[in-house]
Amino acid sequence: QVQFVESGGGLVQPGGSLRLSCAASGSAFSRYTMAWYRQVPGKQRDLVAIMTVDGGTNYAHFVQGRFTVSRDDAKTTVWLQMNDLKPEDTAVYYCNILGGQGSWGQGTQVTVSS
Repeated sequence: QVQFVESGGGLVQPGGSLRLSCAASGSAFSRYTMAWYRQVPGKQRDLVAIMTVDGGTNYAHFVQGRFTVSRDDAKTTVWLQMNDLKPEDTAVYYCNILGGQGSWGQGTQVTVSS
């Protein structure tokens, strides 16, 4: 099963930027549509962005125009560039195969606060 390690989170002021990274293990990485999710304690995990194997992207309405997903299959890595961050973006961010087919990592905490 593909496993993931997320990194790059932190504390940032509103309007700031962060770039999250997700390193995947497993040679089958390039066959999967990859996704970023986020979760606030006590709430369901929400889908934030996806990137297909051919480079297509799709974003949740609440991050459209602010977040950009990218991937490098040779490095088995997917990134999430987050700009113009808002306090409501505060959450733990996870990556996984779309649908959660891989093994969930620990996630990376993003806190947007002044």
